[in-house]
Amino acid sequence: MSESPIFIGGLDRTGKTSLRLMLSSHPNIAITRRTYLWTKFYNRYGDLSNPDNFERCLADILALRSMQVIDPNPDQIRIEFMSVAPSYGNLFAIIYRQYAVRQGKHRWGDQLALIEHYTKEIFSAYPAAKIIHMVRDPRQRYVESMDTYSKIKGRLGWDIARWQHSAELAVNNREKYPQSYKVVNYETLINDREHTLKKICDFIGEKYFPSMLSMDGAMSFSDVDDGERQEGSKNEKEQGKSSSLSHREVAFVQSYVRQSMQDFGYPLEPLDFSFGERLAFSVLDYPLNSLGAVAWRVLASDQPS
Repeated sequence: MSESPIFIGGLDRTGKTSLRLMLSSHPNIAITRRTYLWTKFYNRYGDLSNPDNFERCLADILALRSMQVIDPNPDQIRIEFMSVAPSYGNLFAIIYRQYAVRQGKHRWGDQLALIEHYTKEIFSAYPAAKIIHMVRDPRQRYVESMDTYSKIKGRLGWDIARWQHSAELAVNNREKYPQSYKVVNYETLINDREHTLKKICDFIGEKYFPSMLSMDGAMSFSDVDDGERQEGSKNEKEQGKSSSLSHREVAFVQSYVRQSMQDFGYPLEPLDFSFGERLAFSVLDYPLNSLGAVAWRVLASDQPS
Protein backbone atom coordinates (compact mmCIF):
# COMPACT_ATOMS: atom_id res chain seq x y z
CA MET A 1 0.00 0.00 0.00
CA SER A 2 1.52 3.31 -1.07
CA GLU A 3 1.94 5.94 1.63
CA SER A 4 2.58 8.83 -0.71
CA PRO A 5 -0.68 10.75 -0.33
CA ILE A 6 -1.69 13.72 -2.48
CA PHE A 7 -3.19 16.82 -0.89
CA ILE A 8 -4.80 19.64 -2.88
CA GLY A 9 -4.97 23.01 -1.13
CA GLY A 10 -5.48 26.70 -1.80
CA LEU A 11 -8.39 29.10 -1.49
CA ASP A 12 -11.94 28.49 -2.66
CA ARG A 13 -12.60 29.07 -6.38
CA THR A 14 -9.05 28.31 -7.43
CA GLY A 15 -9.74 25.07 -9.32
CA LYS A 16 -9.11 22.58 -6.52
CA THR A 17 -12.20 20.54 -7.37
CA SER A 18 -11.41 20.46 -11.08
CA LEU A 19 -7.93 19.16 -10.30
CA ARG A 20 -9.29 16.60 -7.86
CA LEU A 21 -11.71 15.30 -10.47
CA MET A 22 -8.89 14.96 -12.98
CA LEU A 23 -6.59 13.17 -10.54
CA SER A 24 -9.40 10.97 -9.25
CA SER A 25 -9.91 9.77 -12.82
CA HIS A 26 -6.47 8.16 -12.58
CA PRO A 27 -6.67 4.37 -12.10
CA ASN A 28 -4.38 4.53 -9.06
CA ILE A 29 -5.68 7.61 -7.22
CA ALA A 30 -8.67 8.23 -4.93
CA ILE A 31 -8.96 11.72 -3.46
CA THR A 32 -11.59 12.69 -0.92
CA ARG A 33 -13.09 16.15 -0.52
CA ARG A 34 -13.50 18.33 2.57
CA THR A 35 -12.97 15.68 5.23
CA TYR A 36 -11.70 18.43 7.58
CA LEU A 37 -9.58 15.84 9.37
CA TRP A 38 -6.53 18.08 9.69
CA THR A 39 -8.32 21.38 10.24
CA LYS A 40 -10.93 20.18 12.75
CA PHE A 41 -9.31 17.23 14.52
CA TYR A 42 -5.53 17.38 14.42
CA ASN A 43 -4.21 17.63 18.01
CA ARG A 44 -7.66 18.62 19.32
CA TYR A 45 -8.30 15.55 21.49
CA GLY A 46 -5.06 15.03 23.34
CA ASP A 47 -3.01 11.85 23.32
CA LEU A 48 -4.76 9.24 21.20
CA SER A 49 -3.07 6.42 23.10
CA ASN A 50 -5.72 7.21 25.71
CA PRO A 51 -8.76 5.14 24.64
CA ASP A 52 -11.21 7.79 25.83
CA ASN A 53 -9.51 10.47 23.72
CA PHE A 54 -9.43 8.18 20.70
CA GLU A 55 -13.11 7.26 20.99
CA ARG A 56 -14.17 10.91 21.39
CA CYS A 57 -12.15 11.88 18.35
CA LEU A 58 -13.44 8.99 16.26
CA ALA A 59 -17.05 9.64 17.25
CA ASP A 60 -16.80 13.29 16.21
CA ILE A 61 -15.13 12.35 12.92
CA LEU A 62 -17.85 9.84 12.09
CA ALA A 63 -20.52 12.45 12.86
CA LEU A 64 -19.29 14.73 10.07
CA ARG A 65 -21.59 14.96 7.08
CA SER A 66 -18.64 14.49 4.73
CA MET A 67 -17.92 11.15 6.38
CA GLN A 68 -21.32 9.83 5.35
CA VAL A 69 -20.10 9.74 1.75
CA ILE A 70 -16.74 8.20 2.60
CA ASP A 71 -18.51 5.76 4.94
CA PRO A 72 -15.54 4.55 7.03
CA ASN A 73 -15.82 1.30 8.97
CA PRO A 74 -15.33 2.19 12.67
CA ASP A 75 -14.62 -1.37 13.77
CA GLN A 76 -11.93 -1.76 11.14
CA ILE A 77 -10.48 1.63 12.10
CA ARG A 78 -10.16 0.48 15.72
CA ILE A 79 -8.47 -2.76 14.71
CA GLU A 80 -5.99 -1.05 12.39
CA PHE A 81 -5.27 1.76 14.84
CA MET A 82 -4.20 -0.74 17.48
CA SER A 83 -1.42 -1.96 15.18
CA VAL A 84 0.20 1.44 14.53
CA ALA A 85 1.62 4.30 16.57
CA PRO A 86 -1.34 6.18 18.13
CA SER A 87 -0.95 9.39 16.12
CA TYR A 88 -3.43 11.65 14.38
CA GLY A 89 -1.64 11.13 11.08
CA ASN A 90 -2.03 7.37 11.34
CA LEU A 91 -5.71 7.66 12.26
CA PHE A 92 -6.39 9.92 9.29
CA ALA A 93 -4.43 7.63 6.96
CA ILE A 94 -6.56 4.64 7.97
CA ILE A 95 -9.72 6.55 7.07
CA TYR A 96 -8.34 7.83 3.77
CA ARG A 97 -7.00 4.38 2.91
CA GLN A 98 -10.31 2.64 3.54
CA TYR A 99 -11.96 4.89 0.99
CA ALA A 100 -9.23 4.27 -1.60
CA VAL A 101 -9.49 0.50 -1.15
CA ARG A 102 -13.24 0.62 -1.71
CA GLN A 103 -12.58 2.54 -4.92
CA GLY A 104 -10.20 -0.21 -6.02
CA LYS A 105 -7.20 2.13 -5.85
CA HIS A 106 -4.00 2.12 -3.83
CA ARG A 107 -3.12 5.81 -3.54
CA TRP A 108 -5.15 8.23 -1.46
CA GLY A 109 -5.39 11.96 -0.83
CA ASP A 110 -7.65 14.83 0.19
CA GLN A 111 -8.83 18.20 -1.10
CA LEU A 112 -9.38 20.99 1.40
CA ALA A 113 -9.01 24.77 1.34
CA LEU A 114 -6.02 25.96 3.35
CA ILE A 115 -4.80 22.48 4.22
CA GLU A 116 -1.42 24.05 3.43
CA HIS A 117 -1.47 25.43 6.97
CA TYR A 118 -0.58 21.89 8.02
CA THR A 119 2.28 21.33 5.59
CA LYS A 120 4.87 20.67 8.29
CA GLU A 121 2.57 18.26 10.12
CA ILE A 122 1.58 16.44 6.91
CA PHE A 123 5.18 15.89 5.83
CA SER A 124 6.06 14.76 9.34
CA ALA A 125 3.29 12.16 9.24
CA TYR A 126 3.81 11.19 5.59
CA PRO A 127 7.36 12.04 4.43
CA ALA A 128 6.58 10.96 0.85
CA ALA A 129 3.42 13.10 0.59
CA LYS A 130 2.85 15.56 -2.25
CA ILE A 131 0.97 18.84 -1.84
CA ILE A 132 -0.45 20.80 -4.77
CA HIS A 133 -1.38 24.40 -3.96
CA MET A 134 -3.82 26.08 -6.37
CA VAL A 135 -3.66 29.85 -6.93
CA ARG A 136 -5.74 32.15 -9.11
CA ASP A 137 -5.68 35.77 -10.25
CA PRO A 138 -7.04 37.61 -7.17
CA ARG A 139 -9.16 39.94 -9.30
CA GLN A 140 -11.06 37.19 -11.10
CA ARG A 141 -11.29 35.01 -7.99
CA TYR A 142 -12.87 37.89 -6.09
CA VAL A 143 -15.47 38.37 -8.82
CA GLU A 144 -16.65 34.81 -8.23
CA SER A 145 -16.51 35.23 -4.44
CA MET A 146 -18.52 38.42 -4.12
CA ASP A 147 -21.67 36.80 -2.76
CA THR A 148 -19.68 35.20 0.05
CA TYR A 149 -18.62 38.58 1.42
CA SER A 150 -21.67 40.65 0.48
CA LYS A 151 -22.43 41.65 4.11
CA ILE A 152 -18.87 42.52 5.09
CA LYS A 153 -17.75 46.15 5.00
CA GLY A 154 -14.42 46.38 3.29
CA ARG A 155 -15.18 42.98 1.77
CA LEU A 156 -12.62 43.41 -1.00
CA GLY A 157 -9.86 44.02 1.52
CA TRP A 158 -11.07 41.06 3.57
CA ASP A 159 -10.86 38.72 0.57
CA ILE A 160 -7.57 40.07 -0.73
CA ALA A 161 -5.99 39.59 2.70
CA ARG A 162 -7.00 35.94 2.48
CA TRP A 163 -5.47 35.72 -1.00
CA GLN A 164 -2.26 37.35 0.17
CA HIS A 165 -1.98 34.94 3.10
CA SER A 166 -2.49 31.95 0.79
CA ALA A 167 0.08 33.36 -1.64
CA GLU A 168 2.61 33.75 1.17
CA LEU A 169 2.05 30.15 2.26
CA ALA A 170 2.47 28.97 -1.33
CA VAL A 171 5.82 30.73 -1.71
CA ASN A 172 7.17 29.76 1.70
CA ASN A 173 6.13 26.11 1.47
CA ARG A 174 7.45 25.73 -2.06
CA GLU A 175 10.82 27.12 -1.01
CA LYS A 176 10.98 24.89 2.06
CA TYR A 177 9.82 21.68 0.33
CA PRO A 178 10.76 22.12 -3.35
CA GLN A 179 10.53 18.41 -4.20
CA SER A 180 7.20 17.81 -2.47
CA TYR A 181 5.24 21.05 -2.84
CA LYS A 182 3.95 22.34 -6.16
CA VAL A 183 2.08 25.57 -6.92
CA VAL A 184 -0.27 25.45 -9.90
CA ASN A 185 -2.02 28.44 -11.46
CA TYR A 186 -5.72 27.94 -12.13
CA GLU A 187 -5.39 29.70 -15.46
CA THR A 188 -2.64 27.33 -16.58
CA LEU A 189 -4.66 24.28 -15.60
CA ILE A 190 -7.73 25.53 -17.48
CA ASN A 191 -6.04 26.93 -20.56
CA ASP A 192 -3.33 24.30 -21.08
CA ARG A 193 -4.83 21.23 -19.46
CA GLU A 194 -2.90 18.41 -21.02
CA HIS A 195 0.55 19.91 -20.61
CA THR A 196 -0.18 21.06 -17.05
CA LEU A 197 -1.68 17.73 -16.05
CA LYS A 198 1.33 15.87 -17.45
CA LYS A 199 3.61 18.03 -15.33
CA ILE A 200 1.46 17.33 -12.27
CA CYS A 201 1.62 13.60 -12.97
CA ASP A 202 5.41 13.85 -13.19
CA PHE A 203 5.41 15.67 -9.86
CA ILE A 204 3.34 13.02 -8.08
CA GLY A 205 5.14 10.15 -9.81
CA GLU A 206 2.21 8.75 -11.78
CA LYS A 207 1.65 7.96 -15.44
CA TYR A 208 -0.54 10.41 -17.35
CA PHE A 209 -3.76 9.06 -18.87
CA PRO A 210 -5.73 11.07 -21.51
CA SER A 211 -8.98 10.04 -19.80
CA MET A 212 -8.03 12.35 -16.92
CA LEU A 213 -8.91 15.33 -19.11
CA SER A 214 -12.54 14.25 -19.38
CA MET A 215 -12.61 13.32 -15.68
CA ASP A 216 -14.07 9.90 -16.46
CA GLY A 217 -14.79 7.80 -13.41
CA ALA A 218 -14.11 10.53 -10.85
CA MET A 219 -16.16 10.37 -7.66
CA SER A 220 -18.55 13.30 -7.29
CA PHE A 221 -19.21 14.30 -3.68
CA SER A 222 -21.87 16.97 -4.30
CA ASP A 223 -23.81 18.94 -6.89
CA VAL A 224 -21.02 21.53 -6.74
CA ASP A 225 -18.66 18.92 -8.11
CA ASP A 226 -20.97 18.24 -11.03
CA GLY A 227 -21.06 21.94 -11.87
CA GLU A 228 -17.29 22.19 -11.73
CA ARG A 229 -17.00 19.07 -13.86
CA GLN A 230 -18.96 20.83 -16.59
CA GLU A 231 -17.08 24.08 -16.14
CA GLY A 232 -13.80 22.22 -16.17
CA SER A 233 -14.54 20.78 -19.60
CA LYS A 234 -14.47 24.20 -21.21
CA ASN A 235 -11.40 26.00 -22.46
CA GLU A 236 -11.89 29.26 -20.59
CA LYS A 237 -9.42 32.02 -21.28
CA GLU A 238 -9.83 33.91 -18.04
CA GLN A 239 -6.38 35.12 -17.15
CA GLY A 240 -6.34 38.85 -16.56
CA LYS A 241 -10.10 39.28 -16.85
CA SER A 242 -11.65 41.46 -14.14
CA SER A 243 -14.33 43.27 -16.11
CA SER A 244 -16.83 42.86 -13.25
CA LEU A 245 -14.64 44.98 -10.97
CA SER A 246 -14.64 48.74 -10.98
CA HIS A 247 -11.47 50.69 -11.70
CA ARG A 248 -11.26 51.53 -8.02
CA GLU A 249 -11.56 47.88 -6.97
CA VAL A 250 -8.89 46.81 -9.46
CA ALA A 251 -6.69 49.64 -8.19
CA PHE A 252 -6.97 48.41 -4.60
CA VAL A 253 -6.11 44.82 -5.49
CA GLN A 254 -3.14 45.84 -7.61
CA SER A 255 -1.79 48.22 -5.01
CA TYR A 256 -2.29 45.87 -2.06
CA VAL A 257 -0.85 42.66 -3.55
CA ARG A 258 1.15 44.03 -6.48
CA GLN A 259 4.33 42.09 -5.78
CA SER A 260 2.56 38.76 -5.15
CA MET A 261 0.57 39.14 -8.36
CA GLN A 262 3.74 39.70 -10.33
CA ASP A 263 5.44 36.77 -8.58
CA PHE A 264 2.67 34.46 -9.82
CA GLY A 265 2.66 35.89 -13.33
CA TYR A 266 -0.52 37.99 -13.15
CA PRO A 267 -0.06 41.18 -15.21
CA LEU A 268 -1.27 44.49 -13.83
CA GLU A 269 -4.04 46.27 -15.71
CA PRO A 270 -3.38 49.84 -16.83
CA LEU A 271 -5.85 52.19 -15.15
CA ASP A 272 -6.86 55.65 -16.31
CA PHE A 273 -8.51 57.43 -13.37
CA SER A 274 -10.42 60.65 -13.53
CA PHE A 275 -9.68 63.14 -10.77
CA GLY A 276 -12.94 62.22 -9.04
CA GLU A 277 -12.21 58.50 -9.17
CA ARG A 278 -8.73 58.99 -7.80
CA LEU A 279 -10.04 61.12 -4.96
CA ALA A 280 -12.78 58.61 -4.08
CA PHE A 281 -10.25 55.78 -4.16
CA SER A 282 -7.84 57.59 -1.85
CA VAL A 283 -10.44 58.87 0.62
CA LEU A 284 -12.97 56.01 0.65
CA ASP A 285 -11.93 52.78 -1.04
CA TYR A 286 -8.38 52.30 0.10
CA PRO A 287 -8.95 53.09 3.79
CA LEU A 288 -12.14 51.00 4.01
CA ASN A 289 -10.70 47.97 2.27
CA SER A 290 -7.46 48.25 4.22
CA LEU A 291 -9.51 48.04 7.40
CA GLY A 292 -11.24 44.97 5.98
CA ALA A 293 -7.83 43.39 5.37
CA VAL A 294 -6.71 44.19 8.91
CA ALA A 295 -9.96 42.77 10.31
CA TRP A 296 -9.41 39.47 8.51
CA ARG A 297 -5.83 39.20 9.73
CA VAL A 298 -6.88 39.89 13.32
CA LEU A 299 -9.65 37.28 13.10
CA ALA A 300 -7.35 34.75 11.44
CA SER A 301 -4.71 35.21 14.14
CA ASP A 302 -7.26 34.13 16.75
CA GLN A 303 -8.04 30.87 14.98
CA PRO A 304 -6.32 27.66 16.07
CA SER A 305 -3.69 26.34 13.68
